[in-house]
Amino acid sequence: MLHARGPLCTVDVGAQSITETNIDAILEQFIGGRGLATRLAHERTPFDADPLGPENRLYFTSGPMQTSQMSFTGRMNATAISPLTDGLLSSNAGGFVSRNFGATGYSALEIVGESDELVALHVTDEGVTFEEVPELKGATVSETDEYMNATHDLGEDQLVVAGPAGENQVRFACIMTSESRAFGRGGLGAVMGAKNVKAISFDGDSTPAIDIPATQMDIHREAATSDNIMKRQGTTSVTDLANEVGAFPTKYFAETSFEGAAGINGDAVESKKYKKGTCSACAFACKLPTKDEASGVETEGPEFETVMAFGSNALVDDIVDVMKSNELCDEYGLDTISCGDAVSAYLAANDEFGNVDLIHELVEKIAYREGDGDLLAEGIARFHEELGVENWTVKGMEFPAHDGRTLNGQGLSFAVANRGADHMYATFYSLEYPLVSPKDAFPPEGFEGKPKVLVEKENQMAINDSGIVCKFSRGSMTPERYELLFGADYDDLLAVGGRIVALERHFNNKRGFGRADDTLPYDLDGFDDALTEYYELRGWEDDGTVTDDSVAEFAT
Repeated sequence: MLHARGPLCTVDVGAQSITETNIDAILEQFIGGRGLATRLAHERTPFDADPLGPENRLYFTSGPMQTSQMSFTGRMNATAISPLTDGLLSSNAGGFVSRNFGATGYSALEIVGESDELVALHVTDEGVTFEEVPELKGATVSETDEYMNATHDLGEDQLVVAGPAGENQVRFACIMTSESRAFGRGGLGAVMGAKNVKAISFDGDSTPAIDIPATQMDIHREAATSDNIMKRQGTTSVTDLANEVGAFPTKYFAETSFEGAAGINGDAVESKKYKKGTCSACAFACKLPTKDEASGVETEGPEFETVMAFGSNALVDDIVDVMKSNELCDEYGLDTISCGDAVSAYLAANDEFGNVDLIHELVEKIAYREGDGDLLAEGIARFHEELGVENWTVKGMEFPAHDGRTLNGQGLSFAVANRGADHMYATFYSLEYPLVSPKDAFPPEGFEGKPKVLVEKENQMAINDSGIVCKFSRGSMTPERYELLFGADYDDLLAVGGRIVALERHFNNKRGFGRADDTLPYDLDGFDDALTEYYELRGWEDDGTVTDDSVAEFAT
């Protein structure tokens, strides 16, 4: 089976020590990326570690496909215990950093401990150096990038950065790279900030030689020649469809469609797009560099989930206002989904929907934990009672779009996902929009046949996250192509994905998670039966737990 190559580099930022470990046996079983990091964390991170404490280990990992020239492979994984959900969580980012990471020769970087001083780490194929950077305290993402370029001739594509939100341990802070790309969900920027690490650079000339099968070029060619609407509008291309079917959360989840959608939809975003944007080696080029000449706002995006969180959910119907929210989040290092939802909750509590000046003010206050921003920085699960609003989270993670009240299979996916309310864990929503996946579409209502397919989709996405292959490759990545690329039977690959999901679940069970956490803030007919069926298909206990014996064979 195709897998990443290279040792694990462990950096104790408190002791300023470095250790290299051969992990070939783990790579052979778990491929790389999320699978590798999950397996390492399960063995090396204490089950009871404080997410913001020195024992929590933060992993950066790549996969074998980051040595290819195939489209959809410009991605990199990060994993740690989340300060937002309190469970083990992985997030991956696009951009260009993954191949610079690979050039160091490592397959995994593990950061443990806590530095007394604010530091930057410089990781190369000759080792790791530490640099104290007190002058970067409170610096934005772009300011940090500019400093590293001026002092070390390092480009933004060689860096991962904790913005002010990460330094201030906002529970949904991102780790940023390529200035506008994010390891977005779950607050891993706060983990990096808690370790007092401002930035990490990657450089070298030691990319491992991995033989990638020729089918990579077929996929690359298809990406280059495709006329997919995402090449023009990115993920916002689904806005009108989601709004039409009632899967577009609005007014802090009080409604499921938005009268003002035309002002923030794919056409609105495309009207502000001024050039193509892409990730490393990718000819699909679905990113969205946008600017508004009148206001001077320039950003990358917003993507569909940001359009929901800072648009419909906040009753904002001007794309330029959403672009501004997006840019502020990128500069401060904030997850646009959790931040937008938190702001929308505040608007609901104070009857201030549509107040864009207040929205932008709150984003800054959240990043610096000033005034009411300090409360909002804790996330909805922790502040909803104080504000008197409903708790629109699963496992502490705020909801994206693709509303599960309409797309019931996606609702089940939100409930059971180890990351919490996350649409990318299985991408099940794509099977309930008939125009997105017409051949495989389910009716959006009900659960018949959905738990079985959900298990397969979760396992498949775990392989994507380990490879690492972008999930927007779904039009190209057939079972036959998985087999050709990874050199393994498709069912065997799905079994690897199942082991990754089981290890995440087992780790989180050890932290107290169970069936009571696999729930939704709304009722769906047949949900409990579908949940039980999901557990049975997984071979898990009826209380949502994974036994020690069931993971013993591959957990050590």
